[in-house]
Amino acid sequence: MLRDRHDRPVDGGDWFIQHGTDVETRWNADVPHLTPTDHFFVRNHTEPPHVDPETWRLVVSGDGVVGETSYSLDDLKSFTSHTYERALECTGNGRSLFGSQQGTERPGTQWQMGAIGVARWTGVPLRTVLRHAGLTGDAVQVMPVGLDARYVDDGIDHGHVRRPLPIGKALDDTLVAWEMNGEPLPLDHGFPVRLVVPGWVGIASIKWLGELQVTTSVVDSPWNTRWYRMHGEGWSGDAAVLDRMPPKSIVDVTGDPEVGRMAVLRGRAWSGEATIRMVEVSTDGGRTWEEASLTGSNEPSSWVEWEHPWTPVASGEQVLVTRATDSLGRTQPEVAADNDDGYFFGAAVRHRVTVRAEVSTPAGASGRPAPVG
Repeated sequence: MLRDRHDRPVDGGDWFIQHGTDVETRWNADVPHLTPTDHFFVRNHTEPPHVDPETWRLVVSGDGVVGETSYSLDDLKSFTSHTYERALECTGNGRSLFGSQQGTERPGTQWQMGAIGVARWTGVPLRTVLRHAGLTGDAVQVMPVGLDARYVDDGIDHGHVRRPLPIGKALDDTLVAWEMNGEPLPLDHGFPVRLVVPGWVGIASIKWLGELQVTTSVVDSPWNTRWYRMHGEGWSGDAAVLDRMPPKSIVDVTGDPEVGRMAVLRGRAWSGEATIRMVEVSTDGGRTWEEASLTGSNEPSSWVEWEHPWTPVASGEQVLVTRATDSLGRTQPEVAADNDDGYFFGAAVRHRVTVRAEVSTPAGASGRPAPVG
């Protein structure tokens, strides 16, 4: 059950696919450019804490700052705030497609492609807070720590959810956020304050932020060694590290295309720390490709809408496939790299539609293209 910042239930209605206590946004809903807050996917490891915003403090500590400093919410808001539209995406988004599309089912939450959303986040850059706290020149990482309940698995207490963030990313575009789409963060999304780490795996954007441990040496946590790291044959060292999300694309909801009648395919594409340079569409299962038109905003670590005309020539099942190329030159592959935990499904997604047999158009009826998406 979703909850707002006052722990009141929020009815997701038909917007969500339920995965136990987690939910993902359905793509057969009318997904707007900005995902409404009460329709945004939720992934929690433990129970959200009940934090009093009046007494809440963000503690900055460690040998990478000159001394321990504590900030109230008002203290953070006294800094110059920033607002930008960025995506948050679960590392396992698309995990179910390892099984349904590649025949290698992987354990874990069987996300389809809805464990992502784009919101307008407001807060203060993390670099502002770190520099104000006296960041030293030899600091190498920041360990953000959540205030949610300690995570216990198989009788082992792994502590609060936390994951190291390299100092380069911390000083780049990471945000200490207190607003989502112009309103205070809901409880399930980190009230009163969370990190937003644009373009990176969702676990990096620690919710219910309570502490920033800044260190001059690398310190790991279970959330970058035991979990949220590539495991399996061929994965080791730097290749196993999960940080920047890969490019992805999808066809939005399709209608009922008809033979001989032009439809307009629509969808969106996104990529971690990059914009989208090109989206290609195949209406024959990947044998041939055509470039789609990008429409609207195209910002890094967000998504861009695309559209493409299509006139089906045969009835029955057809397979639509899309692939995106981002501004870093990365293109979605035909097959996603296999790994034990089903992370980073970035392959071109196959979308099946049924084309209806040609229906004669009554005299005087509109000949406008039928929307598909």
